[in-house]
Amino acid sequence: MQMKKLTFLLLFLCFGYGAAAQVEIGLMVSPTISGNRFVAEDKYNFEKENNNLRLGVGVIADYFFAQNYAFSTGLIYRSKGSEFSYTGFDENQNPYRAKDDISIQYIELPISLKLFTNEIAPQTILYFQVGGSLNTKVAAKVNDKKVIDGEKTAKRFNIFEASVMLGGGTEFQFGESTKLFAGLTYHRGLSDIDNKYYSRLLGDKNIALKNNGVSIDVGVKF
Repeated sequence: MQMKKLTFLLLFLCFGYGAAAQVEIGLMVSPTISGNRFVAEDKYNFEKENNNLRLGVGVIADYFFAQNYAFSTGLIYRSKGSEFSYTGFDENQNPYRAKDDISIQYIELPISLKLFTNEIAPQTILYFQVGGSLNTKVAAKVNDKKVIDGEKTAKRFNIFEASVMLGGGTEFQFGESTKLFAGLTYHRGLSDIDNKYYSRLLGDKNIALKNNGVSIDVGVKF
């Protein structure tokens, strides 16, 4: 009975908050310059060969709880990963050099705080954003292949990832309720994306791979 009362109370509070808050819904395109970071001993010589341009697209929602402050969330489809090389050792401990180009697709749930300035020019404001995201893997490829040696390459990577983000940009007011925005956001992966594949391959449980990226965020809000 107490649980039912608590549930009704939470629903009432959420409804009241939603009715009182100003909500802006938007669409965003977010191409990302994606890379990877590595935690491993020097003997494996993990090196990023290049950053890759990956796609990001989705919907966002800004819930204003004060004039210049908003809680921001949404659902974003984003591809991450880069090309990197590393040194492995065969059964006779002879070193060899290998290279992988990884591409992992996630559905992101961003959770952040946005701070808006007053107008810096007619119909123009700046915003700053800080927060994180909880991400779920939906697909993956290695060297542009979904299957290698009879095994799905998606299994090489963990299902969930957590990251932090820091960004900023500009909003332009068009008409009464339409806004265009453009900005830059830095995404830094916190969790290991390697599902023990590289750890088993190289025989070292202390190896970890993490995502990095900088996105160019362009979109419209209503």
